[in-house]
Amino acid sequence: MHFRTNKAHPWHGIEIGDDAPDEVTVFIEIVPGDTVKYEVDKTSGYLMIDRPQQYSNVLPSNYGFVPQTYCGEKIAELARSQTDIEITAGDGDPLDILVLSEHHIPRGDIILKAKPIGGFCLVDHGEADDKIVAVLKGDKVFGQYNELAELPEGIRERFAHYFLTYKTLPGRENVCRIAYSYGRGGAHGVIATAIEDYRELTAA
Repeated sequence: MHFRTNKAHPWHGIEIGDDAPDEVTVFIEIVPGDTVKYEVDKTSGYLMIDRPQQYSNVLPSNYGFVPQTYCGEKIAELARSQTDIEITAGDGDPLDILVLSEHHIPRGDIILKAKPIGGFCLVDHGEADDKIVAVLKGDKVFGQYNELAELPEGIRERFAHYFLTYKTLPGRENVCRIAYSYGRGGAHGVIATAIEDYRELTAA
């Protein structure tokens, strides 16, 4: 009998893909309908519960990260070059990505291939926390889109609303701001920069 006695770490042990940034491998952590926010434990690589989802906020798409990326100083520098909002650092995590699909994906803890079409530069407590928007490879509905601006306005508004409110608590100031959005070319630049940050992180 042959079986694995270990598991590839989703952040470090999964390849981003030879066609990046045009097409990237994505590790999905949470899907629409999840009532808790799951996040990969950086030490073990297993999914853990980060926190219950707050109030009526519903995740607008499948959500995860791009393996072998990191949001460090180069990501922070990129954000500073595009906004007057004070950026103290990158958020210190792999690059987040949302993946649109017509298909119901019932759970996270899976990998898939996606085509980046744009993104948002979210500033969270002063840290650059980019959110790449992508479409599932081969998807018959969303696969036709190549630019964020091509998506229906309602979908773009839903993304923006989610990230502007998903950490807001009663009586507390909103800690998240969207500095700017970008299209496919901008997403490619952010992915390439996050790859550079990852290489520096792992070479240290």
